[in-house]
Amino acid sequence: MNTMLRKSVLGIAGLAFTGGVFAGPIAAHADAAPVQGTKPVAVAVQGDKLIPHGVQGAQSKIDLNDEQLANAKAIIAATKKAGLPERAAVISIATSLQESKLENLGHLGDKNDHDSLGLFQQRPSSGWGTPEQITDPEYSTLAFLKGLKQVDGWQDMPLTEAAQTVQVSAYPDAYAQWEQQAADIVAHNWNS
Repeated sequence: MNTMLRKSVLGIAGLAFTGGVFAGPIAAHADAAPVQGTKPVAVAVQGDKLIPHGVQGAQSKIDLNDEQLANAKAIIAATKKAGLPERAAVISIATSLQESKLENLGHLGDKNDHDSLGLFQQRPSSGWGTPEQITDPEYSTLAFLKGLKQVDGWQDMPLTEAAQTVQVSAYPDAYAQWEQQAADIVAHNWNS
């Protein structure tokens, strides 16, 4: 077999394998019960700077009140202050949507997950800062982004993998469901 034909065959086989790897985890969760309020969305174009890998799985969306929108805008402002691109804001907002629905949560008594507080449910006992610091939207976002910047290759990771590496959640795949709404929020508010 000549070299050109062999490279073509190997290239096609590689694409088929890659397609199977990416379809496998998604297909494995297809029978799982959908999250309340989810709806399927089209996969984003691969070159999109907000969703470079396309969304993973069914997407959730909530209506935001004024406080939640203000918190999303605070996350965007902190991302700009940190000198990071829009993709970092998408990851941050999706993380906050999962952790707190963009609500700056204080201590919730018996409903609290240990000592988790704020937009990202960061824990003072885990070194994220004082309760006052991690309930400040700018501080908590900058702390999250500091963790994100320490993740090698975060820019090239699927959102849920990047968020999970920073957050170390018991539900690592849950971040993915918020990617489309987070991207929409960033697209609408990045330049405002």
